[in-house]
Amino acid sequence: MMVERYELVPGYTMSRLLKGGWHLAGGHGEVDRQQAIDDMAAFVEAGITSFDCADHYTGVEELIGDFSAAYPELGKRIEIHTKFVPDYDRLTSCDRAYVESIIDRSLQRLRVGRLDLVQFHWWNYAVPGYVEAMQVLDELRRAGKIRLLGLTNFNTATTREIVNAGVPVAATQVQYSVLDSRPERGLAEFCRQHKIGLLCYGTLAGGFLSEAWLGVPEPQEPLENRSLTKYKLIIEDFGGWALFQELLATLQEIGRAHEAGIGQVATRYVLDRPGVAGAIVGATSTKHLAGNLRINAMRLSDAERARLDAVLAKRSGPPGDCYDIERDKTGRHGRIMRYNQNDGRH
Repeated sequence: MMVERYELVPGYTMSRLLKGGWHLAGGHGEVDRQQAIDDMAAFVEAGITSFDCADHYTGVEELIGDFSAAYPELGKRIEIHTKFVPDYDRLTSCDRAYVESIIDRSLQRLRVGRLDLVQFHWWNYAVPGYVEAMQVLDELRRAGKIRLLGLTNFNTATTREIVNAGVPVAATQVQYSVLDSRPERGLAEFCRQHKIGLLCYGTLAGGFLSEAWLGVPEPQEPLENRSLTKYKLIIEDFGGWALFQELLATLQEIGRAHEAGIGQVATRYVLDRPGVAGAIVGATSTKHLAGNLRINAMRLSDAERARLDAVLAKRSGPPGDCYDIERDKTGRHGRIMRYNQNDGRH
């Protein structure tokens, strides 16, 4: 079964399903290193060749580098999308030397001569310097260390500011799912106008969008891992547990017609949204690989999309533009973030 591909810029294609790396970092349970590497091989052989990682996902860049060393022929087939996320405490001193040091470290960890895509994040817009940092990344692109530049968790206004500064932005990674429509409040249209592909995370809400959560009581803190903690807040903003249950039931009913599960229908819905280049699927194993591959052949009818939209019309949030509520360090979302991981502090 062929995995859909997307041409992000002329000459650069990626698989529309991307293997996420966050779940291989700290806070998601024990990781069997060799098994994780072997699993990467299975994903590539299945056609999911694009990997998403980050400089601050503990140990994940090294894992991908070790995969390429262990499976050199498969390693030649992958597209690696990493991130540059300067620590919150370094925003006021995010100079060229710091930027280049993190990029050089990613090159070393991933064992590559050039990074395919670097997605930039800036924790606090009130601290100046994000345009300048992006311009440094563009200098490193022109120097051959980076192929493409992207953003992650920037809202519409700051994305416009960076584009207007003349920096070529190929992609922006945002939270986008049946639970979270914030990209539709301006960013998706801006990106369409400027040919910036949307790379979507949270499409499975950390595992909440699955049969395992249909018909069960609302879970209470503490939850099993960081993903569930994060996305439980999104469900509360979406409209609460009862509306979430209605959504799960609708997704399941639609899935039956396609011999597909809740998560597969939810992912297909996002892939079909305007401007979406790909969806990042967090995976700690190959358990759901066969199911994920079925997403490629699935096509939702107008009637099925209308049924979903009728449920989604009842949602109350999340509010605002992309990542705005997460930027409040004192708020429900901001309090659970880890802000200083590039220098090892959590």
